[in-house]
Amino acid sequence: MRQPMEYDERTWRRLKLLIVSRVVIISAFLLVTLFLGAVKPIIFISRDVLHAIYAVIVAMFILSVIYTLLLRKKKYFQINIYFQLAVDIALVSFLVYLTGSIGSNYSLLYTLVIIYAAIFLGRRGALIFASACSIAYGLVLDLEYFGVIPTFYDTGRDYTLEAGDVFIRIAVHILSFYILAFLASFVVEQEKKARSLLAERESAFDQLDLLFRSIIESVDTGIMTTTLQGRIKTFNRSAEKITGRPLRSVENRQIEDVFPVFAPLFSAGGEPLMKSKGEIRINGREGTPMYLGYALSPLKDRKNEQIGHILIFQDMTEIRRMEENLEKSRRLALIGEMAAGLAHEMRNPLASITGSIQLMAQTPDLDETDKRLMQIILRGKDRLESFVRDFLLLARPVPEARQSIRLNDVAEEVVESVKMSADWTEDIRLEKKISGENRALANEEQIRQILQNLLTNALQSMDGKGQIGLEIRTVRLEDEKEYAEIKVTDDGCGIEEKDQKKIFEPFFTNKERGTGLGLAIVNRIVDGYRGRIAIQSAVHEGTTITVWLPCR
Repeated sequence: MRQPMEYDERTWRRLKLLIVSRVVIISAFLLVTLFLGAVKPIIFISRDVLHAIYAVIVAMFILSVIYTLLLRKKKYFQINIYFQLAVDIALVSFLVYLTGSIGSNYSLLYTLVIIYAAIFLGRRGALIFASACSIAYGLVLDLEYFGVIPTFYDTGRDYTLEAGDVFIRIAVHILSFYILAFLASFVVEQEKKARSLLAERESAFDQLDLLFRSIIESVDTGIMTTTLQGRIKTFNRSAEKITGRPLRSVENRQIEDVFPVFAPLFSAGGEPLMKSKGEIRINGREGTPMYLGYALSPLKDRKNEQIGHILIFQDMTEIRRMEENLEKSRRLALIGEMAAGLAHEMRNPLASITGSIQLMAQTPDLDETDKRLMQIILRGKDRLESFVRDFLLLARPVPEARQSIRLNDVAEEVVESVKMSADWTEDIRLEKKISGENRALANEEQIRQILQNLLTNALQSMDGKGQIGLEIRTVRLEDEKEYAEIKVTDDGCGIEEKDQKKIFEPFFTNKERGTGLGLAIVNRIVDGYRGRIAIQSAVHEGTTITVWLPCR
């Protein structure tokens, strides 16, 4: 059973074009008819013929309106096509009859009906309407030849042809109609096959393009392609994320205008480019420095000719930070080994010095000079003991046994201890902001050491007056884990930007007194708990140090 004709957008447009073309042709024919009617004295056309032509033209205009209305109804789509073709055959047959039947040249219009029957209905439809055209043309000639219908023109000419001539005329037209039907349907079928093959190729290309784009957009590596002249053409999602620049802000712009640091990597003047790789530093989001590992290669076409460049890059900032931390851990490990031996070797002589000085202080009749010298020796001994104690804290590993510590209670104890130190004055104000019940999974003594060092460092950064802020709260960071946040601020001398990366290194200090181990100890403890530490400082404005410790 033959499948019904498919209703698609292309067929609908073609049918609409056919209706419009028919209206245009009818309008032109109407003008010609009116012109012939005006020059009737010269060309002998009867009034009846003119009236018949006018009636047909008006009928065709009305039918065109009906065709257009039927276009809106999908279920009448196929009926609409058959109806139009049948009416067109009747119209052509009437024109042939009006213009002399066997001698009329309007019989060529049958070929148009057969052609667009092949376009809309395929080979079977073309053969059906080729048969209909043959029957209509044969009936017109036979009926007029045998006198069934009158000859419809005013020349007075009658038939002098033999019956064989009429038969040959009909046979030639029938043969040409069927040949045309076969040829037209063959061309239409080939066109449909070519269109179908093209659609399949386009679909395959779209799928490959989608796959390519999916791969490019899914990788975690930034990919950017440029022309030979350095104009950016593609910029994948990872590249947007790494650089903080959307595609619309870089597309079709020169590489030196968007990423000046990349410009020297590209060849000048579109010359061939060799592969290169390395690491480069750029300013990322919010102006923060980023380290990118890159690989630059020539982009080539199927003929192996270079058509541009392809730059693949990856954010290496975290890896660089890990390398720095690893190097720092190695140094701390070395210091730890040294501290264990050094502390043991120093504590015994210090104990001997302390005992000897205490015995000497009990000697009666000591003069003031000897007493002052003994006090100097004892103060030096205290400083050495403090240094050894800090050294051991730096070297001591983070204990495995931990418990949930109430930070609020520990903070209150440390604050009271700091206020009793020699550096505290009445001109120093301490503002506490402790919200909620804050806990951290840690060792209480090491938590106390963190708070003690942070507050002492803030106290020593001020010249006897100023304000210190202590804030403790529980927050949830980007890894969706809860952390206890300890923030200590001061309005002291601040730290220069070039020194901010060094303050967590052992023995680094800008103070006249101090060992430079306080913040190194804090960093060591925080790192051991897999916490985080950050510093913000500006010269003559103050410093803020924030520590995050895991709650669980």
